[in-house]
Amino acid sequence: MNRFLPFSALAVVVSMASPAAAESTVVAVAANFTEPAREIAAAFSEKTGDTAELSFGSTGSLYAQIGQGAPYEVLLAADDERPARAVAEGLAVEGSQFTYAIGTLVLYSADAGRVTGPETLRDAAIGRIAIANPKTAPYGAAAVETMRKLGVYDALKGKIVEGSSIAQTFQFVSTGNAELGFVALSQITGREAGSRWVVPAEDHAPIRQDAVLLEAGSDNETASAFLDFLKGPEAAAIIERYGYGAAG
Repeated sequence: MNRFLPFSALAVVVSMASPAAAESTVVAVAANFTEPAREIAAAFSEKTGDTAELSFGSTGSLYAQIGQGAPYEVLLAADDERPARAVAEGLAVEGSQFTYAIGTLVLYSADAGRVTGPETLRDAAIGRIAIANPKTAPYGAAAVETMRKLGVYDALKGKIVEGSSIAQTFQFVSTGNAELGFVALSQITGREAGSRWVVPAEDHAPIRQDAVLLEAGSDNETASAFLDFLKGPEAAAIIERYGYGAAG
C-alpha cells in the first residue's frame, strides 16, 4: 500500500495491534474524524480481534487515491457526495452507503477571548483566517458558506489561508500561524485553551459524513464487520463524545 501514500502528505496509517491470526481491513478516513476513528478502531479490535488499518487525509485526496487504484476497502468521508459518487462510478458497493455522523463547524482561535461570536468575523483587525480547501474538504465548503451567509466573505477572502485538509487547518490555528480558523468541533473537544464559536447548523448545509464499502472490500468480511460496528452503540457513544451530531 505504501506506493499510494505520496498522494496525500497528511495520510497516516495506523495499525491497531492484533493477534497474528486476526483479519484486517484498510479504511480511508476523513481527517476531521482522526481521533474518533482511532478509538473506534481500537474498540473494534478489542471486541472482534480483527484490525482496521486507518489512512487519514482530506476526503477529496482520499477519493482521488481510490480512483487511481489505492487498495482501500472502506471510506469514511466528510461528506455524502463522494460516497454516492463512488457507488455511481462503480468504485463502491451499491446499498452500502450510510451516514455515520453529522459534523459541527467551529470558529476557533488559540487566543483566549479572541473569538466571541459571529461578530468576531467583522473585526477589521483580523489577520489570517484558516479554512480547509473548499474544493476538496466539506468543512472548508461549509466555512465559505457560513462567511457568505454572514456577509463577510468578500471582506475576508484576501486574508484566507487554505489547509489541504481540516487537520492542516487546525495546525495553522493551533500554532498561531493563523489568528482564526474554521475547524471541526471534534478537533477541540476536551481542549480548554483558546476561544471558540460553534457555528449554528442553519448557517451552512449539513455536513453529513457518510461511510461506504468500497469494491476492493466487497469480499472482505472484516470490512463489512467494521461498518456494522460503526453503526452500533459503542461507536455511536464515541462519535457523540467528540461533538458530532447523531445521524438520523
